[in-house]
Amino acid sequence: MDQFLAEIRKIPPITRFLAGSSLAVTIPVLMNLVSGYGIVFVPELVFRKLELWRLHTSFFLGSGGINYIFELVMLYRTADQLESGPYAGRSADLAWQLLFVGASIIGLTRPLNSFLFSRPLLVALAYLSSSLAPPGAQTSLFGLITLPVQYFPYIMIGMDLLMGGPAAAAQAIAGAVTGHAWLWGVWGMTLGSTGPLAGYARAPKWLENWLDGPNRRPPQSGTTGAGGARMAAGGVHVVAPRGAQPSGSSSGYSWGRGQRLGSD
Repeated sequence: MDQFLAEIRKIPPITRFLAGSSLAVTIPVLMNLVSGYGIVFVPELVFRKLELWRLHTSFFLGSGGINYIFELVMLYRTADQLESGPYAGRSADLAWQLLFVGASIIGLTRPLNSFLFSRPLLVALAYLSSSLAPPGAQTSLFGLITLPVQYFPYIMIGMDLLMGGPAAAAQAIAGAVTGHAWLWGVWGMTLGSTGPLAGYARAPKWLENWLDGPNRRPPQSGTTGAGGARMAAGGVHVVAPRGAQPSGSSSGYSWGRGQRLGSD
């Protein structure tokens, strides 16, 4: 047990938080231990009844079945690539910026009446990770097709359109738009540049001390943005086909066998 916990502690803190949150939110719902309606984003309940936990849980409820395994692996690998690469030694900056990413996703998806944001968050992370990969980096799709890594977010959007319909694709597009704004605002659009919002992207001192402590790394001169250096190598992503959009739902997510919104 101690060895297992030691291996968990080796995972960068933000990656550990994201993957752990996904497991903690999704598994109880899939096992029918918790009602899905109790954790999704409902504006009236969040802002009028102050059920603020929904602001967190609505970003981490995954789809059911084998698709969730692929989603969890993608979330872990993409977050780890960022936190171990351009954000190495700067986990606090990644955490701080993710707060604004989450707020942007909620704002962009309000016209869609979205109640889940896990897919837009994953697309936003994949967009930034792919954009910061070195020129010529390749990625593999199902281990069958190799393509330039910068096309990966658009492949995700296309698969959402095919498997979940226009509503699912619209949510993925919101994630890509957020990811592009993240890239432009913090990192800049060219190698060696700095985004216009980079000064606001640095975490507060208390968050730096908590997450990074003495291991915090300053931005390197001649590199890009608040995160330090661009990634030295591209990662390999795995994309699973998404389940068909449930009838009457605008999210494109599969809730798992026997789980309906509003059930006790």
